[in-house]
Amino acid sequence: QVQLVESGGGLVQPGGSLRLSCAASGSIFSINAMGWYRQAPGKQRELVAAIYSTDSTNYADSVKGRFTISRDNAKNTVYLQMNSLKPEDTAVYYCNADISARGYYWGQGTQVTVSS
Repeated sequence: QVQLVESGGGLVQPGGSLRLSCAASGSIFSINAMGWYRQAPGKQRELVAAIYSTDSTNYADSVKGRFTISRDNAKNTVYLQMNSLKPEDTAVYYCNADISARGYYWGQGTQVTVSS
């Protein structure tokens, strides 16, 4: 069994910053990729950023230059540093992990609200 636990969401003013964390625990041999998705009310869930075992990264165009994804392999943890936040970044953010020989797992989600 694998669990993903997210933290770091909250309310922030436009232009502010937040850092999300997602820790994977359980029966993990290796992690192929970890990523962050978000879902705003009335919209489909979308990929925000992903980081792979090769350390390559992928970002949605809407967050390039503002968000940075990173990982700590020793802790099986992925981070999302979000800077210059905009109201349109408001959403529930979900962590996702591709665990070798286990499949894909999702976190419970953490709310990010950008508002003055």
